[in-house]
Amino acid sequence: MIHPSAIVSPLAQLGDNVQIGPFSIVHADTVIGSGTVIGSHCEIGHPEQSPTSRPLVIGADSHIRSHSVFYAGSTFGAGLVTGHHVTVREGTEAGRNLQIGTLGDIQGHCSIGDYTRFHSNVNIGQHSEIGNFVWIFPYVVLTNDPHPPSDIQLGVTLEDFVAIATMSIILPGVRVGRGALIGAHSSVSKDVVDDTVVAGSPARFVCRAETLKLKNGLSTSAYPWRRHFHRGYPEAVVKEWLAEFS
Repeated sequence: MIHPSAIVSPLAQLGDNVQIGPFSIVHADTVIGSGTVIGSHCEIGHPEQSPTSRPLVIGADSHIRSHSVFYAGSTFGAGLVTGHHVTVREGTEAGRNLQIGTLGDIQGHCSIGDYTRFHSNVNIGQHSEIGNFVWIFPYVVLTNDPHPPSDIQLGVTLEDFVAIATMSIILPGVRVGRGALIGAHSSVSKDVVDDTVVAGSPARFVCRAETLKLKNGLSTSAYPWRRHFHRGYPEAVVKEWLAEFS
């Protein structure tokens, strides 16, 4: 299950049925869960810039695609899935079933909940705190430096069920409330209230999220999105959502 061209440290801990692709490197102090697939030309467990002897832990049944780099000192729950050319720095703590799109960049020292989805070309600044079931669409940036360049870092906070549309930027220290929607091409400099829609540059309040309708001809509310969108989520979770809105 390990390609002959791959370099795997004898100190790395690999679970059952782990696959390591051509020309990939797995460093010491790396723990890879059973059933995980590592694509070609990956570097797993790259040494931290300031070593603290923390391992990189990749949960079971994960799939890291080619040309991705994961630094030591991070932990990922089961079911991690990435696109290609992903970079994840040290100090990232993520839950189950995180998805990171192609060219995703997580700068480390951040926390991410369960079943969160990052599309391609998403940049997550250090000290970001991201909840469960969050959607971040392409080219979104979460920033952290209020006076660039400086040594001050104020991470962004995204609460559960937030959706951030493409090419938006969230400025340092902003908190986006549970179930909020950030419209495309927005620059968000102020906290966002739960279940509201903001958009523009600078972003301003547009409406309550539940007033938006799906374009399905049935006048169904588009938000909260968990009322109608269930693809890829566990049956038990979907049942909880349906009960919430029954």
